[in-house]
Amino acid sequence: MDNFDKKVDITKNIKMLEWLKTELVSSVAALFRALLKGTRETILDALTNIILISYLLGRRLGMSFARIDLHLESKIRVNIDEGHQSEKWYGDLSELLRHLDACRPERKRREHFE
Repeated sequence: MDNFDKKVDITKNIKMLEWLKTELVSSVAALFRALLKGTRETILDALTNIILISYLLGRRLGMSFARIDLHLESKIRVNIDEGHQSEKWYGDLSELLRHLDACRPERKRREHFE
């Protein structure tokens, strides 16, 4: 790759990062609007966009999707252990951890071989 191509690639990455940051802020604003007067579907759409953009932003910053998933799982476990209010009152974090485990059977299989 010559010097020009490197500069174009860096510029493209910077533009993508800026676009993703803007989309994240926009999606958070859309969530707040939806919470005020939206439907369950508009709330779901905004939440899904936030999650999607977070994964893409992480990837553009050099983190793999798998690493993000593992860090998320670790954060969930720490918050369960520390007695997060959502866990105490509703058991939300344990439920999320069960959901993630059920959605990732390949990880369960892989853990058996490690």
